[in-house]
Amino acid sequence: MTIGNALSVGLIGLKAFTIQIQSFISQGLPAFSIIGLPDTSLSEARERVKSAYQSLHCEWPESRITVNLSPASMPKSGSSYDLAIAASILSARGIIPLQSLDNTIILGELNLDGTILPINGLLPISLFAKELGIKRMIIPEGNLNEAHLISEINAIGIKHILDLVDELHGELDSKDRKYAEYNRERALQANSNTSYEHIHVNERNAENSNNSESNNSNYESGVENRENREDKENSHENSSENNQSNIEKSLAQKSVLEADTQHSIGDMSEVLGQEHTKWALQVAAAGGHHVMMIGPPGSGKTMLASRMPGIMCPLNEQEQLEVASIRSLCGTLPYYGISDIPPFEAPHHTASSASLIGGGTGIAKPGIITRAHCGVLFMDEAPEFSPRVLQTLREPLESGFIAVSRSKGTTFYPAKFQLIIAANPCPCGYAYGNGERCTCKEKDRIRYFSRLSGPILDRIDIQMDVPPVERILIPQSESNLNKSTNAQNRVVKESKSINNSQNNNESNAEKWPNYNNTNQSSNSSNYHGEHVLTSAIMRRNVTIARHIAQKRFAAQGWNCNAQASGTWLRKYTSKQALILVNNALERHQLSLRGADRALRLAWTLADIAGHTSPDITDMAQAISLRTRI
Repeated sequence: MTIGNALSVGLIGLKAFTIQIQSFISQGLPAFSIIGLPDTSLSEARERVKSAYQSLHCEWPESRITVNLSPASMPKSGSSYDLAIAASILSARGIIPLQSLDNTIILGELNLDGTILPINGLLPISLFAKELGIKRMIIPEGNLNEAHLISEINAIGIKHILDLVDELHGELDSKDRKYAEYNRERALQANSNTSYEHIHVNERNAENSNNSESNNSNYESGVENRENREDKENSHENSSENNQSNIEKSLAQKSVLEADTQHSIGDMSEVLGQEHTKWALQVAAAGGHHVMMIGPPGSGKTMLASRMPGIMCPLNEQEQLEVASIRSLCGTLPYYGISDIPPFEAPHHTASSASLIGGGTGIAKPGIITRAHCGVLFMDEAPEFSPRVLQTLREPLESGFIAVSRSKGTTFYPAKFQLIIAANPCPCGYAYGNGERCTCKEKDRIRYFSRLSGPILDRIDIQMDVPPVERILIPQSESNLNKSTNAQNRVVKESKSINNSQNNNESNAEKWPNYNNTNQSSNSSNYHGEHVLTSAIMRRNVTIARHIAQKRFAAQGWNCNAQASGTWLRKYTSKQALILVNNALERHQLSLRGADRALRLAWTLADIAGHTSPDITDMAQAISLRTRI
């Protein structure tokens, strides 16, 4: 009795586990069954594997074929096991030597014509293979760039099931190989836009050939083409120099993309006014704090939030792998590899709870909050979200992960993000100042904000008003405009009048908060009479403050002040600062959770100001930022 074996890897969330695939061909009525808790898509692999197998011009066994996926107690889903199932059957038939499958992970989805399609989740699988010490993986060629991120893995990319046979030293008789070569060439050309004309040439040659000699010439042509290509591929792919060049290419593509992404994020200097709000966002980025902005329409809330990733610290290596693994599982990981720019997710207010936390049948898929891991989750028009959706944020805001239970088990996903909430002051949006423009009734305002429950608001560290911008600032570049028109002359006159008032502005400089604690560069003063915070300056300040916190918490393993425990905070905060917290607790301005969050915020303010620990001013400012005083 011969049993074919192949090794593959399954995923439940981001947790990988090995799957031993065994195939047994026995006497009996022809049948093909897959056992071991497969889902519907995996059960459909029978037709894909059978059709791809026949593309090798091998006779499908007229026997009973049983494929077992062990461990049988673990649910399996998806089409990534197709190639491993085919390899197991081929080894049971004796086409592939059993020993060639040792210590090799095989992954890939099969097409009916034998071509191999990319799969999702290859990066976490590669990391798991590295932990196991398995160094060889046979994967779809479309996943090679992803696999090359793990340099310890020898990833072999293949395009067709015939490539699998050749890679594993399989044997086909000469006639079957010629047919298989020809089928491979046609299948690959049919899936390649660059070879579209060549497809029709081969098809016309095949259709117009009525004798075996003509057909054999086509087969031999396919064999020659393949052998030439194999010579080129083997001379490169089997060398470590080629692997290194692939990694360098991925890194080069990564740097180009990061520059493009940074440009698309935008700069904080593009937001007119709102310098105090920018400073508060700088504090939030430095300490990892959640933010709520309340202001009228057009005050810049969305622009400010969308530029938040541009002022945050770059992701470290571990965070980059976590984010890339999530994107790989979602199928959105770009071909270039890993980025150190924090992710940004902004769901529409009609989003469901399943789309936010994750869902699906059987095994839950990652949701929006998981895709925002190590980045920003921006909820614009927050009171318009369903209260049920908002309540789902309570646990991940505290724990940094989400547990999603479905019929086949519970899946744990990371969800450590910075939440930014934006809201209008009322349904019409104009209940600010004296409220003259507001058309809402009092009960409508109460109903509007009642969707933001107390437990949610209690978890938000910074809660601030964003006032409307009262004037458009005039760039200095306007003074250099062509003076050929009256309109441009008026702009120049206005610029000169503002220039004349700069001395007065300098005398009032003490009215401005010392946002940066550093000298303002020329980039931060590109508007007359205003100190404008740019993303570069803010990111520098955030990085300095974050390094101070990381050095302080090196023994505890915390990366920012938002992760500090309440016990540590109460132990190392000065008595004078704690008295202010006690007063706020007595006046019911803060809950006990809110007190801890105010302490974390005070430590961040101290780091930005260069204090060794929060003083009374830092503590008072933290309470003020938290309670919208």
